[in-house]
Amino acid sequence: MTRLQADFLVLFAALIWGVAFYFQKTAMLDIGPFLFVSLRSALAAVALVPFALWERSRAPARPASGTLLPYAAAASAVFCIAAVLQQFGMITATVTNTSFLTALYVVFTPFLLWMFGKDRITVKLWAAVAMAFLGVWLLGGGTLGGFSTGDMLVAASAIGWSFFMVVIAASSHLARPMQITCSHFALTSIACLCGAMLFETVSWTAVSAALLEILFVGILSSAFTYAAMAQAMRHTQPSHAAILLSTETLFAASAGYVLLGERLTPIGWMGASLVLTAIVMIQVARR
Repeated sequence: MTRLQADFLVLFAALIWGVAFYFQKTAMLDIGPFLFVSLRSALAAVALVPFALWERSRAPARPASGTLLPYAAAASAVFCIAAVLQQFGMITATVTNTSFLTALYVVFTPFLLWMFGKDRITVKLWAAVAMAFLGVWLLGGGTLGGFSTGDMLVAASAIGWSFFMVVIAASSHLARPMQITCSHFALTSIACLCGAMLFETVSWTAVSAALLEILFVGILSSAFTYAAMAQAMRHTQPSHAAILLSTETLFAASAGYVLLGERLTPIGWMGASLVLTAIVMIQVARR
């Protein structure tokens, strides 16, 4: 694979992740958040089994240090919390707001790494953080009161995604990304199924109504993109990939605009632009 092909693969993954916000939004019309996250995770886990087995066959008999299960369990816990919060938020939040508020995990992650002694905060990072929060304020129309409860839940999920990134980064020394990802999806599916049985109505009618959304998010947005990114990152630079992945928010906003007729005010677009600029600055500065 050439570097150009790898960059296009990363961009295609960003496109899928962006459009997935539309399917996550429309799924909430027919199915509960817990059940949706459970089913998408189950599909992702099944789809990643061949990749996990292939990775295991090429790796040493045991991981170099530690075991997979603690990292998979930790990743599952934070993924479950973040994904469910995001889905509850999307019941009322727009696709456009969801994409930009979710992207705040890029802002939160460096601070979590700094708290755990794994990173340092530079002047550029502080400037980008200030820009991101100014952008969020403008995205809400120049007042935090412009955000709905759903928007707040989505913003809270961004903190969960930050913890998820920290866990995944901590597991990198095991060099088993497919096995950990497959395992954490399987554990997430079981945990969220329990939540669905406790708090939601589980029915085949609801599942069949949201089948297209479940298939898209479970197979394309979860399994395919993880496998594609693992391959692409072997042939491109992290700084290039970071910039390309930041276009996810633009693809999501475009999907909301075209498919749902969502519109931002001029001040909202100004805020969205600041958030996107801050995300690119942080991604590049960290690398």
